[in-house]
Amino acid sequence: MSGTTRVLILGLGEVGQILADDLSKTADVGLGAYDIRFDDDESIPSRAVAVRSAVAKYDTAAQAAAASDMVVSVVTAAEAVTAARSVAGSLAAGTFYLDLNSVSPQSRQIAAETITATGGRFVEGAVMAPIGPRRIASPVLLGGPHAAEFSGCAAGLGFSGARVYSEEIGPASAVKMCRSVVIKGMEALLAEALAAARYYGAEDAVLESLGNLLPLENWPSKARYMISRSLQHGARRAEEMQEVAATVASAGLEPHMSEATVARQRWAARYIAGVHAALPDMLDMLLSSPHQGEAPHG
Repeated sequence: MSGTTRVLILGLGEVGQILADDLSKTADVGLGAYDIRFDDDESIPSRAVAVRSAVAKYDTAAQAAAASDMVVSVVTAAEAVTAARSVAGSLAAGTFYLDLNSVSPQSRQIAAETITATGGRFVEGAVMAPIGPRRIASPVLLGGPHAAEFSGCAAGLGFSGARVYSEEIGPASAVKMCRSVVIKGMEALLAEALAAARYYGAEDAVLESLGNLLPLENWPSKARYMISRSLQHGARRAEEMQEVAATVASAGLEPHMSEATVARQRWAARYIAGVHAALPDMLDMLLSSPHQGEAPHG
């Protein structure tokens, strides 16, 4: 790429805002954004774009795509395919479409087919760590026939942690999805285990015992962090875990653990008010109405 690269951030939630802020510091990058919640002036994306003068706001996805040389899709898992469809017909031939959403290989392939059918260059991106600490430089596995081309300009845009994983669409997503069985499952397990332990006055002993198997410097701090992530992002994580369950099922396995994590993450999201609380207070809140939001047993 030469000259100014016009980059569209599709979805201006937490990740989209981080990428917008980091890309705005890169020379020769012009930034635009579109989010389906822009029609609500009080929504988080609307407020976010209002305070970022470097980011041009677009009224429609098609308008935004037509004005861009590259699209970075960071929407919710449930909207990933819809987002690709919303811009595909407006992309100029050869436009890179970097899909960083947490979705199954099957969903990623549908999105890829949508973009490539109109001449776009689809690149699968699986973010392999929390985005907060390293931001745009977070480790990302790239996949697809255009991954190598994109990697050539990725570092210049700030994606210094990106590397090509596969020339096919799907394998990088599989890595991300299988990792999420563990990571998001641990969040759900800790919320359930420690809330129950708190009821019995046993949470300190449980946390101490965990260090016998999984030695960490500070288990209480780690547990509070992981549970708080569920409280803050449980709704989004539940959507992602539905994609995980589909991934596991496509491998011929019953996704028992993944489906249970969907329910527990969705339940945790009901307690977002306690996201900044100390661990004991957080657990007390989870116990205040423990069945709220849980799927009925059938």
